[in-house]
Amino acid sequence: MKNWSPPSVWNTITTIDAHAGGEPLRILTGGLPPIPGKTILEKRRYAQDHLDHIRTALMWEPRGHADMYGCILTEPVTPDGDLGVLFLHNAGFSTMCGHAIIALTTVMLETGMIPEAEEKPILKIDSPAGRVTARATRQQDRIVNVSFHNVPSFVYAKDQEVEIPDMGRVRYDVAYGGAFYAFCRAEEFGFRLIPEEISRLIDTGMRIKKAVQESLTITHPFEEDLGFLYGTIFYGPPVNPSHFSRNVCIFAEGEVDRSPTGTGVSARAALHFARNEITLDQPFEVESVLGSCFTGKAMEKTQIGPFEGVIPEVSGDAYITGRHEFFLYPDDPLAQGFLL
Repeated sequence: MKNWSPPSVWNTITTIDAHAGGEPLRILTGGLPPIPGKTILEKRRYAQDHLDHIRTALMWEPRGHADMYGCILTEPVTPDGDLGVLFLHNAGFSTMCGHAIIALTTVMLETGMIPEAEEKPILKIDSPAGRVTARATRQQDRIVNVSFHNVPSFVYAKDQEVEIPDMGRVRYDVAYGGAFYAFCRAEEFGFRLIPEEISRLIDTGMRIKKAVQESLTITHPFEEDLGFLYGTIFYGPPVNPSHFSRNVCIFAEGEVDRSPTGTGVSARAALHFARNEITLDQPFEVESVLGSCFTGKAMEKTQIGPFEGVIPEVSGDAYITGRHEFFLYPDDPLAQGFLL
């Protein structure tokens, strides 16, 4: 193999992969054309229109799977930014992703892609949802923790109900943490937030998402591109009684987040603060379906258009899992991927 090179007509894309709390992140590091745009949202629109075949090739089978997650690096769009990022999943391009920020920060610093020797380096990341500031803790060559201040997060609609066939009236709240989620209490559906219940969680989560989309108009106060329901998050009691709670996020087209969902924890910071269930600067630890944890906080109050919200902080750790070189053979009828 050391003497073999792919033919020049093959498109070669390089990646480095990691996970945060069990949720994968495939970072595309080479083989992509320039992505024009003065803002990250403009770059996102360009990628949606011109690079979706790259997304499907790297997220879908045979190179990925239905629950794969990834990101594309871009130059920053702000004078003081360190980098920009676009997020990829099985159904398209997300607007913000907390586990990805934790994993991306870890990879950028541990590999030296962004050289930073400080014990507590800071990365300023331009995301489609806005500026995210990540603070890492380094021990020798290892990033052992990443905390990030997310975009302003807020409760969009509280104490809502929607009628779903064969389920009856379902109660939910909608909150935003870089993406909009419908939040439901797991115990009201009679299932536990454990791996054995995943099929039921996916089915119920997608039915709730579609019903809420049809019954509730969701608009972001500033950006039209951010105004859509991303997923359903079920939350309930933790397995470890020292933790605040456990949740499972069903997002995109039936994807299951293996991590506690960083944007979901951000939205929960706003939701629980609005319900007086946490105070400012009070940490709350949220378990994933695997038992991995992110810690959230509502750092300060803020105003987002007509909504009262908070600046959330989310903390967790990540691990590099591999470095890859993928080939897109032009005559391969499945080069752009598929899903079963």
